[in-house]
Amino acid sequence: MRYLRPLPHPAADGPRLAGGWLRFDRMAVHERGRPVRIRPVAEIAEADLEPFLTPRAPIAGIDFDRPSIMGILNVTPDSFSDGGRFDDTAAAVAQAEAMQAADILDIGGESTRPGAAGVEAETEIARILPVITALAGRRLSVDTRKASVARAAMDAGAVLVNDVSAMTFDGDMAARVAAADAPICLMHAQGSPETMQADPRYDDVLLDVYDALVARMAAAEAAGVRRNRILIDPGIGFGKTMDHNLTLLRGIGLFHGLGVPILLGASRKGFIGTLGEAPRAADRMGGTLAITLAAVAQGIQMHRVHDVAQVAQGLALWRVTGGYDGALWN
Repeated sequence: MRYLRPLPHPAADGPRLAGGWLRFDRMAVHERGRPVRIRPVAEIAEADLEPFLTPRAPIAGIDFDRPSIMGILNVTPDSFSDGGRFDDTAAAVAQAEAMQAADILDIGGESTRPGAAGVEAETEIARILPVITALAGRRLSVDTRKASVARAAMDAGAVLVNDVSAMTFDGDMAARVAAADAPICLMHAQGSPETMQADPRYDDVLLDVYDALVARMAAAEAAGVRRNRILIDPGIGFGKTMDHNLTLLRGIGLFHGLGVPILLGASRKGFIGTLGEAPRAADRMGGTLAITLAAVAQGIQMHRVHDVAQVAQGLALWRVTGGYDGALWN
């Protein structure tokens, strides 16, 4: 099987990537067991180019012709970066106010950090519902693996389900999302949070994750979820070593071939701390911004981050100082 990855660059005079802010005129061709080859767009068949050229439909009121920000709001006692800081409603609402630049806020009531134990649905619901209710009027996502939690959150006003298990944890999730005609983000993970960092292995991490997401998208569509309601996330840090994470980030443009918007969640993760010499998660904003801008330069549409104001500032400066085809942002 052949996999294609667009190669945007500032001087490209080719087509716009997925209706967004970048242009590309070359593609990397990946095949298992063979070296990557570079080919001009003119040599790629029209049918093979179609997923890379089709503009992405808005999801939850968010357009994908420019980068967007998903702000992380964990109302948990044990999340890896901010556990316990926002686990009462007043603190969570105050943090939401500080994240006004976010296009959407992702509310999570269960930590999925490496080694984390699961919590009961009732506990998760009790954590998130007061916050969702208090933030009525804001665009909200619910970060959950459980169908009952997703339903409660959507009934309270959440407009997107962010499932780190890609609907494999709870067999009722697909039917629940389809019945609500809700958008969902399908994230790749190898293993569960309790075990996922115990020697994860891949034949080719970039292509293996791509194939796994193809399968999860097919499962979602078979359950009645419309393709234009799906986002995907390659799952940085979820069953991946540092080398796996870096390979995915360098080649993340490959996932445009799935024909849906891409969400990246790399904020403050451990590999940033290792490479950036920042043992404390709270000190990893600079590395997070660097990863975000590198992904924006590959056309990645949505960025899930803790440091919303700083990332928004970085994106604004990237745009006005070049931003590739900056005119497309205006």
